[in-house]
Amino acid sequence: MLSPLLIWNKIGRVVTLIANDMGISSEEALSLFYRSRTNRLMRDPATLLYTFGDRYLADEVIREYQA
Repeated sequence: MLSPLLIWNKIGRVVTLIANDMGISSEEALSLFYRSRTNRLMRDPATLLYTFGDRYLADEVIREYQA
């Protein structure tokens, strides 16, 4: 499992991608991320979702939002 610092850095990169892709502020993107199913799954060590790339995770959050 990644350390909390590495998870925090990963979240920052994913949120930046979400904000840029959707044309929203970082605060809005962070809110979307924290309310997402992707966030919950990423924090579950059993899913290993934290090992997926930043782009994949950002795209999953955006897909959730659009659904």
